[in-house]
Amino acid sequence: MKKKTKKRLIIVATVIMGLMIVGGIGVANYLGYFNPGNGKEYSLTNVEKIENSKLANMHIIFLGSSVTEGMHSQGVSFVEFMAKRNDFTYTKEAKSGTTLVDNGKDSYVQRLMTIEDTTADLFICQLSTNDAQKKLPMGEISKSKEINDFDVSTVIGAMETIIAYSQNKWDVPVIFYTGTEFDNEQYPMMIDALYELQAKWDIGIIDLWNTLDIQAIDEKTYKEYMSDAIHPTRRGYLEWWVPQMETSILEYLNNK
Repeated sequence: MKKKTKKRLIIVATVIMGLMIVGGIGVANYLGYFNPGNGKEYSLTNVEKIENSKLANMHIIFLGSSVTEGMHSQGVSFVEFMAKRNDFTYTKEAKSGTTLVDNGKDSYVQRLMTIEDTTADLFICQLSTNDAQKKLPMGEISKSKEINDFDVSTVIGAMETIIAYSQNKWDVPVIFYTGTEFDNEQYPMMIDALYELQAKWDIGIIDLWNTLDIQAIDEKTYKEYMSDAIHPTRRGYLEWWVPQMETSILEYLNNK
């Protein structure tokens, strides 16, 4: 009887271990660990500095969620690549799954207010895909510029709060960046709202949705650029996103 019990325990343990291994492989695959776009050739150590970059010696604050964090690229995102290329320092406040809309301590709004930097030269915020995927209320653009007048339970109200807070605290140019095209009805509406806010607040927009054409690259390259429809690999950041982001940032700053 004891031998049978022991054998059953071994079988159960083996099955559990097998499931854990399979599950671990599945998670690793989901996070892009096996994607060629996250190969060693795209590591941060291989990135060369741009000589005489206009962003050199700046301090830039980044606020966002998984795309800013580098969730599918082992924690390295466009932030680290741009910092290495352009020789600037940065603060990266990024947490996966979070929203612009203030629905708790992990929201963009609340995390923004925990950033301790006393000075900065530029503030860049992600236009979160999470708000669109969760179909959070859009809200409306306020006639006011007073931070207490914005409804942070809506996407637009949260965006206005982020803009006003950043401009008031650091007196810096504010830029929002979008993701590239994916299947969602609300996200283009959020981009449209960004352009309306640009007219009100004079913010910059890195519009990857409309400037990076996913139809212009072949399927193999796209799969190496993007771990899924939203999250780039290191190659995707480095070769596809970063050059356009740098161009848009410099165009905006040159026109300030």
